[in-house]
Amino acid sequence: MTVRGRAAALLAVLGTVLALLLGGAGTAAAHANLVSTDPARDSVVPSAPAAVTLVFSEGVSLAADSVRVLDPAGKPVDNGDPKHADGKADTARVTLRSGLANGTYTVAWRAVSEDSHPIGGAFTFSIGAPSDTSVSATAVQGGKADTTVAFAYGLGRTVAYAAFALLVGVAAFVLVVWPRGIAVQAVQRLLMGGWIALLVSTVGVLLLRGPYERGSGIAQALDLSLVRTTLDERIGTALAARLLLLAAAGVFLSLLVGQLADTRKTAAADGPETEGTEDEGTAAGGPVDEDTAEEAELRRLERRAADRPQWDARLGLGITGLALAVALSATWVGADHSSVGIQVPLALPMAAVHLLAMALWLGGLVAVLVGLRNGLPASGVERFSRLALGAVTALVVTGVYQSWRGLGSWSALVDTEYGRLLLVKVGCVAAMVGVAWISRSWTAKLRAAAPEAVDAAAPVTEPAAPAGPAGPAAAVDPDRAAQLARQQAARASAGTRPDGARAGLRRTVVVEAAVAVAVLVVTTMLTNSPPGRVAQAASAVTAQTPAPGVSTVPGRTVELKIPYDTGGRTPGAKGTATVSINPAAVGPNAVGLELDDSTGRPTEVPEIELAFTLPDRDLGPLPVALTSGGTGRWSGTAQLPLAGNWVVSVTVRSSDIDQVTAVQQLKLGG
Repeated sequence: MTVRGRAAALLAVLGTVLALLLGGAGTAAAHANLVSTDPARDSVVPSAPAAVTLVFSEGVSLAADSVRVLDPAGKPVDNGDPKHADGKADTARVTLRSGLANGTYTVAWRAVSEDSHPIGGAFTFSIGAPSDTSVSATAVQGGKADTTVAFAYGLGRTVAYAAFALLVGVAAFVLVVWPRGIAVQAVQRLLMGGWIALLVSTVGVLLLRGPYERGSGIAQALDLSLVRTTLDERIGTALAARLLLLAAAGVFLSLLVGQLADTRKTAAADGPETEGTEDEGTAAGGPVDEDTAEEAELRRLERRAADRPQWDARLGLGITGLALAVALSATWVGADHSSVGIQVPLALPMAAVHLLAMALWLGGLVAVLVGLRNGLPASGVERFSRLALGAVTALVVTGVYQSWRGLGSWSALVDTEYGRLLLVKVGCVAAMVGVAWISRSWTAKLRAAAPEAVDAAAPVTEPAAPAGPAGPAAAVDPDRAAQLARQQAARASAGTRPDGARAGLRRTVVVEAAVAVAVLVVTTMLTNSPPGRVAQAASAVTAQTPAPGVSTVPGRTVELKIPYDTGGRTPGAKGTATVSINPAAVGPNAVGLELDDSTGRPTEVPEIELAFTLPDRDLGPLPVALTSGGTGRWSGTAQLPLAGNWVVSVTVRSSDIDQVTAVQQLKLGG
């Protein structure tokens, strides 16, 4: 098969994979949210239901223990058969055993949303009448991943990002900046290292995904049933597609090394190899020999004809490589935050451009570092500098869009984990840009010192004059003397030896690469965090520092005064929410909520929510169904199944755009 035929076959594979990954991406809310339950949360039903049904805001993937129902004593009463109700992907239903007694039951659930992130929560309902309940702590905290598994999974994703950047960035560097570098063994090792690292990390992530979702130990990584379950999910499809693409990438690398090296050998046999349209001697300020202008032009035309096969090979390989890189990037963006949420048709290509620009910049840095030790010319460094400038510009544009899409508000920058990680990433990228600016100054010095390299093989001296009556001075060619004078002036004005400039450039590139590692780590953490637009309300409960906790004595009414300020100017925008809990003990509690404005008078607001969360047990938030009792007064019932440090959150919306969640701790039990 010819090179063109093999390239066409690769493109056909890439097109198929892209269609599989992106064809089914539709609009949805990033991270699934629990919309409704049957029985309803905190409700009291007259008789035992046959099943518990959950409805989510988007499709979810279920496991064998995705929905668990526990009786007041903490014993499971479900049949362990969670499935989608009526085949609808946005539902989960588990049947219950017959003959359930009256009392309060706890439902703990865990699933995987369409953007590949595990989600979970819990709520209660009662049969006949509420009762005291004691739920085992281990029964409700199973949604968290094992520490070892979580670390290994995160490490695998970070290595995958770094390997992708190395593979794509170095390949682009060879094709665009330094074709001669493909013959350098260190460059070939970079390409092969990136390919192997991406292959190994992809297999590792595929094996660890099951234990990561289910909170089991690392010993379950080789459980084939978990692997099969993972392959049925969107992220499993993406990982399988990535493995297929890596097989195609292996063929591409063999073509890149073999075909490009062959064309360079052919060009070298036909004439001297150059890195640009002019040879180094002409760039230095004049012809190296005494050729006439016509002879120099003829020589340039001959070089262009000899270089034509190389340009054709680079063009074909470049198109194929670009398609392969885009398809590989789709295995990330097609199964992450970009695949769900708002503006999906725009978010997917923007995320792909962001990932590819990152690879061009970071992978290219490593190639420069290796190239500076293996004969990379100053002109090549300049070409990469221009390429990196374009990549950084693309990173900034797409990064601003992704930040707006993920955050949703300025406050999410500090109120959510996603926002804080984003600030760290911005700081790291800014540091890289600063170091890159220093690198550009070293690049300029290297280019200024380049004329010295023209004569590096021999000292700059005047040729010996032939013996004759007129003496040596009369035999010196004027053109050659002028050329030597120009080279000596360039050497004096450069002020920097090439070796010194290269050493300085290497140091700054090493610093850039070190900061790049931090960027990749933060990027991995970002992809594992819920977007700020979705997580802001929940983060307000867990990320804010609550007021000192109030310890309770069972059987007494406890009042919590929680100041709030939505930042608006409407009535009720600022004041105090008073939450009363009776008997402030494990089990059912009567809850009252009073909302007073800054003057102490009852006030009404468009919307108010009250919820309880037990962060140490990963339980909640458990919302309270409130019944209005007049202006600024509500009542309801809260089922608090465990003792511990609860977080009471009151969300007040005073206008269409002004909203705040205020929190305070409540300690139940000893």
